[in-house]
Amino acid sequence: MTALERFAAFQDRIEEQQNRLFGPPGERDIWGGSLAGLFRFHPRRTLTPNLDAISQYLQPSDVFVDVGGGAGRVGLPMALRCREVINVEPSPAMRAEFAASAAEAGVENARLVPGDWQGAEDVTGDVAFAADVVYFIRDIEAFVRKMEAAARRRVIIALWSVPPPSRDSHLFSLVYGEGQAPCAGHAELLAALWEMGILPDVRVLPEPAWWETDLPATRQDAVEILLDSVWLEPADRQRARDLFEAGFDGLFQSTPDGYLPLWRGPGPMKELLITWLTG
Repeated sequence: MTALERFAAFQDRIEEQQNRLFGPPGERDIWGGSLAGLFRFHPRRTLTPNLDAISQYLQPSDVFVDVGGGAGRVGLPMALRCREVINVEPSPAMRAEFAASAAEAGVENARLVPGDWQGAEDVTGDVAFAADVVYFIRDIEAFVRKMEAAARRRVIIALWSVPPPSRDSHLFSLVYGEGQAPCAGHAELLAALWEMGILPDVRVLPEPAWWETDLPATRQDAVEILLDSVWLEPADRQRARDLFEAGFDGLFQSTPDGYLPLWRGPGPMKELLITWLTG
């Protein structure tokens, strides 16, 4: 099996599990409801070290193409530092959060292209960027080649050292009786890129995952974090709440700073930038 085939096999296992447990996805927006709002941050906030590292690749005259840019967590702060941001985003809920956030912050040089990346037409820029998207891609070669074709200067792919869905597999197993099918991560991506003849730079950024740094102060807050962490069907949310509340003492440890999660893997996750210059 080639590296590209191994990458695709991860997504095949995810889709098999999703279809078996939940049925075909149909037209439902899987990022809808309250989930999209969790990825909305003020565009004019002070740049974190990780965002600052991304901004260092930008020039004031650049067009920044944000592939699957969601609610604008990265793209809208970058819009304040370049000529234009183009967010290619398939989720209606994410697009609504992006548009509202841009309007509220007075960001006028960011626009939306509805739809998925492979279907987007005539989208080009100086830098093509994708954060936390490749976990859900089957044909990574087509995805990356399109990013290369769209980028006049550089491609940047950001992902976490542990794919976030895989980090919460134990919670998934409590609700559905089996671990969540793992996502392809940076090791699989790098092997696929090397097989494609791409030798990128890999930069490990300093900050841990922002959603893991603050400990919940109350049991109620802790349970809400559990519900937002695991991929749940809406119909299963109350059942999951009951299970988490019943097994709370095995999921959290009370500390003077708040409730410490016990279900996550050891050590903090780190964000990686995998980047290379285009022709």
